[in-house]
Amino acid sequence: MADLRNVTLAVLSGGAGARMGLPKAWLKLNNRPILHHLHHSLAWPGPTLLVTVPTRLNPPGHELFQAQVADPLEQGPLRGILTALENSSTPQTIIIPLDMPQLRLQHLQWFANSLESHSDLLGLMSQRSINDKLQIEPLPLACRQGAQPIIADQLELPDHSLHALSHHPHFAAIPAPSHWPPKVWTNLNYPIDLPNQGSPDNDPLPDR
Repeated sequence: MADLRNVTLAVLSGGAGARMGLPKAWLKLNNRPILHHLHHSLAWPGPTLLVTVPTRLNPPGHELFQAQVADPLEQGPLRGILTALENSSTPQTIIIPLDMPQLRLQHLQWFANSLESHSDLLGLMSQRSINDKLQIEPLPLACRQGAQPIIADQLELPDHSLHALSHHPHFAAIPAPSHWPPKVWTNLNYPIDLPNQGSPDNDPLPDR
């Protein structure tokens, strides 16, 4: 089992949140900043890194992270992943977006364990079955430091999508555990996605 004390958790928080109506790093869950929610619900035992952009520095809760770094250019999540790896102090880094509030420590432990057991890979993401079709989930993403040049090269190509990484021979998307509930993959993209809004199925997020 991977020792998470030696794995950096990097949270991508630089998104403008155009569909949400405000930058996602300024969202609140249970009346507290979303970064507070992530910090409490994950209780990460290793180094933590917050990845922002120059125009949206110091979001509420940034002080809970051991370090904050900003992308030199706003080029989307792929640039954020490269920035995270450039500033990570550990051999392995787990990168997550801040808009997946249902992630828990055991889910990220699985990513760290999976990458550790695939010594031939530099990066690992997951895939899951939806209506009998496999869908790649590019985040969370577990990376070794050696993935930096691959991601830098991808940034120079027209396709900056994270999905494109899954086609690289040193990256893979492997099946996530089938017992994980669908809510693990919840993304907060629109105001209706926030708990207690819209559908009655949007239950308040638990503290832990």
